[in-house]
Amino acid sequence: MISVAGVTIGTALLIVVLSVFNGFFDVIKEMLLSNDPDLRIEAVEGRSFIMREDIDNILAETPEIAIQSPYIEGKVLVAHGGNRDQVVVVKGIDPERFARYADLDALLAAGGLDLEVRDHRPGVLISNPVSNSLRLNIGDEVSLLSSAGMQRALTQFTGPRVSRFEVRGIYSLQQVIDDPVIYIDINAAQRLFNQRNHLSGIDISLHDHDRAEEVKNRLEQQLGDEFHIQTWYDLQKPLYDVMNLEKWGAYFILMIIVLVAVLNIVGSLTMIVIQKQRDIGLLRSIGFRKKDVMSVFLRQGWYIGLTGCILGGSLGLLLAWLQDTYGLVKLAGAESFIISAYPVQVLWPDVAFILGGSLLLCVMASWYPALRAASIEPADAVRNE
Repeated sequence: MISVAGVTIGTALLIVVLSVFNGFFDVIKEMLLSNDPDLRIEAVEGRSFIMREDIDNILAETPEIAIQSPYIEGKVLVAHGGNRDQVVVVKGIDPERFARYADLDALLAAGGLDLEVRDHRPGVLISNPVSNSLRLNIGDEVSLLSSAGMQRALTQFTGPRVSRFEVRGIYSLQQVIDDPVIYIDINAAQRLFNQRNHLSGIDISLHDHDRAEEVKNRLEQQLGDEFHIQTWYDLQKPLYDVMNLEKWGAYFILMIIVLVAVLNIVGSLTMIVIQKQRDIGLLRSIGFRKKDVMSVFLRQGWYIGLTGCILGGSLGLLLAWLQDTYGLVKLAGAESFIISAYPVQVLWPDVAFILGGSLLLCVMASWYPALRAASIEPADAVRNE
């Protein structure tokens, strides 16, 4: 019973902990996918490329693609109110296409995605950190100066060409990336960067983002080596890799609990072999073979592991369901985060891996006692009695 209890507790803890890691991964993934595309196509050489008809045809003939949104991107100096300025990333987008794949309802803190020219001023959508640092509000005017404009001013000995925009919207996004991004219309961005008819890349939204890797491989073959394609995972790969590393690191650390239970199995079965030495000798004398004796103790290890895995799996799934449904364990400082309780997501492949690993350790633990029992000779057992 002690061995069964150890396997039960270890298995239940593994299921709960891995489900919590899966829950955090899913929360971060959904947060990033509200702004990141499923696929991004960029030029391998240079910072921009011209959109050709053959590229557009390939993308149009790919049935998994729901939306394609071209953009142009670069760094600019944004200034407001005299001495207040900041270097930010400007992304020129097609507002209609961008709104179809970005979760604007979750992102917008004020205003809207209105980038049209009104009263000779195009609109700009800024991030909350930029708004706070430059003390900007809806309707304020900002000046944007690109590196291309600075270079032209220095080489041609003219004043820098400054573009003026009106703040039409402010969005709020949990900052996982460092550089703040502001959005303007793609045509205004092409003029700002002096890159007419050029694109920095194409953001693609799929009907099913889980097929991103499959679509990426197909597009790489069709588009050739001229373009570099990244999936949603590739765009934030360091973050996702660290989260997966933490998850499986926790798995192997917590398997120590199951290992302690396994050592209990070794000890308890070895004691049974010592106590039942005379009975084992008697069984051998009436015709039991070594493998028959081994099977008795292997089956006992199997039963201990199976019972512990069933009880531990049921307990772990129950605790995960309770946390997911009722949010029993709250996050410390949850008022500053997007969720209030520890998130939980049960993945059945993880559950199968945990139960299989625990059961395998239990069966392996019974091998030593089984071999020791099979090595007992009938004559030695009777003589010792």
